[in-house]
Amino acid sequence: MPNGAATAHLYLPKLATVLGEGYGLDSLRRDAMAALIVAIVALPLSMALAVASGVSPERGLYTSIVGGFLVSALGGSRFQIGGPAGAFIVLVSATTAKFGLEGLLLTVLMSGAMLALVGAFRLGSLIRHIPHAVTVGFTGGIAITILASQLKDLGGLTLTGPEPGALLPKLMVLGRALTTLNPAALSLSLGSAALIFAVRRWRPTWPGMLMAVVLASLLAVFLHLPVATIGSRFGAIPHALPWPSLPPISPSLLLRVLPSALSFTLLGGVESLLSAKVADGMTGRIHRSNMELVAQGMANIGSALFGGIAVTGTIARTATNVRAGARSPVSGMLHSLFLLLFMFVAAPLAAYVPLSALAGVLLVVCWNMAEKAEFARLMRNWRTALVLLATFGLTLAKDLTTGIVAGCLVAGLLYLLSRGVPEEGA
Repeated sequence: MPNGAATAHLYLPKLATVLGEGYGLDSLRRDAMAALIVAIVALPLSMALAVASGVSPERGLYTSIVGGFLVSALGGSRFQIGGPAGAFIVLVSATTAKFGLEGLLLTVLMSGAMLALVGAFRLGSLIRHIPHAVTVGFTGGIAITILASQLKDLGGLTLTGPEPGALLPKLMVLGRALTTLNPAALSLSLGSAALIFAVRRWRPTWPGMLMAVVLASLLAVFLHLPVATIGSRFGAIPHALPWPSLPPISPSLLLRVLPSALSFTLLGGVESLLSAKVADGMTGRIHRSNMELVAQGMANIGSALFGGIAVTGTIARTATNVRAGARSPVSGMLHSLFLLLFMFVAAPLAAYVPLSALAGVLLVVCWNMAEKAEFARLMRNWRTALVLLATFGLTLAKDLTTGIVAGCLVAGLLYLLSRGVPEEGA
């Protein structure tokens, strides 16, 4: 079977190629099993990522159901799993805090249109040329920022005022609130993270995240632990998807959210193509980068219409899909349908999930997101170290977009200097 290199330039969803080659019951069985495994992983993670992003947990499920389905149905990768991602937490939470939920939905809608245009104009190759040190730098910065955002729920801290968005002011406020530490919440969060790490180490095929969330919920209920839960903070989880609708649109709001939409577009393109590339490395196949960007754009538009947050290709869930034996994009589509079924059947049970357990899940996400060994390797060379530290430092001190732009500028300047300046008249 060809690896897809000869058709990598086509604007044709991989699903159409798979169906054209012939799709049988054996492939459907393998895809269904992989989809169920991925859905079990995605269920607690989608809610945790939504809560960390400053929105209610069901919006993470909307994102995985609608956005994930469209990514697989329209995408240029056979194995890509779309949904909310840890890399977007900082951007989504900042946009929500600044513009509210309606502004966030408009931002996601705009970024979807931009991503589709980037793919339509065959600009995917430009995104793929972002230096590796920049990717490692902003990923590490995001991991630390997410971890800081979870400290409140990790320890069950009580704040006297709003939690600052900037890193240093946030840490100062959280430090002053240490006297309100809730031992029960801290035990659940650290215990959940420890269980996930242990399962990953000794039983890697077991759904560690779901096990941790279920066990923490049972302990909180039967021991009557004084901890905040999804139900106490957000109320009940809906049983089904809402009807699609456009967010409010006005010229002034469009201009105000435009910078955020550009940031969403840049990060979405980088994350999606990086995830597709990881799948290529695991399977020996070649994805269609521009078709993938068009699909990611359509998925973000769809997510926004149903009240979801930003969609992107997710490396961990995509890798899980490959390892579980997926054969085609049908697996990703079925994963979304399984999540919809879980939502329909078990929505009331989500109210008992402790927020500290979800914080423990995100603690593991942050640990896995930070490429620690690669960070150390890049620091050994002064050129890559400069690019890395510029991206990492400004992502922490300012924001993600500033970090990426600064890292690319430093990399470009070092490249020009390494070539030398030609003599006058040469």
